[in-house]
Amino acid sequence: MRSFDTDSSGRFLDMVDKVLVVEDDHTVRSLVRLLLEDEGLEVLEAATGTEAVERFDPDEIAVVLLDVRLPGMNGFDVCRSIRRISDVPIIMVTAQNDSHDIVAGLELGADDYVTKPFDDRELVARVRAQLRRHRRTASRSGRVMTVGPIEIRVDEGRVLKRGAEVSLTKTEFQLLCHLTENPNRVWSREQLLAHVWGYPYGGDGRLVDTHVARLRSKVDDPDAPASVIQTVRGLGYRAGAGDV
Repeated sequence: MRSFDTDSSGRFLDMVDKVLVVEDDHTVRSLVRLLLEDEGLEVLEAATGTEAVERFDPDEIAVVLLDVRLPGMNGFDVCRSIRRISDVPIIMVTAQNDSHDIVAGLELGADDYVTKPFDDRELVARVRAQLRRHRRTASRSGRVMTVGPIEIRVDEGRVLKRGAEVSLTKTEFQLLCHLTENPNRVWSREQLLAHVWGYPYGGDGRLVDTHVARLRSKVDDPDAPASVIQTVRGLGYRAGAGDV
């Protein structure tokens, strides 16, 4: 996949999206490299968590594919370290059906996950979805939206709560924007997975629930009775003034 930037004279530059693949198994890492390079992506590799942190450049990397079980500095520590400096999309790679790893990774700010052994097409689709969402965030038309005490400066990719800036990941920002620009509409987990995460079908509702919880912890006032993201029991979520 290619994106475009401009040089100092305004000419367009053709740029290849870069994916940082963090995996200690050389065989798996080589397979992922081939899969992503076949998609026209550039792959940077790291075999340890420490190497991943050293190689990560927030101005260069478009997506991080991060294995949980790494020697020494594990994937959770890497995710935490990256989140201190960047909202780059992070896809965690974890053992099949390890619910603890999945939830822990999402709570630390990961955007999505895949489980081993993974399907080649699914892995590529998840990476492509993150790249599409990244571009959609960057290309939103300039406007300001508000919900409760929150001001969303869409063109700047910024969120303010009573004038103070709130740090959100790209997924949290997309989720907040999507709910806010569709006021009073209730969205099911499946619909949010399709519109925000780009899943063509199905998916794991834990992605939505965990991101809503993280988003609420950042945008809600601790003492306020109303939540910015409203839960409609049995149906889903909407931008609103309190749980019903």
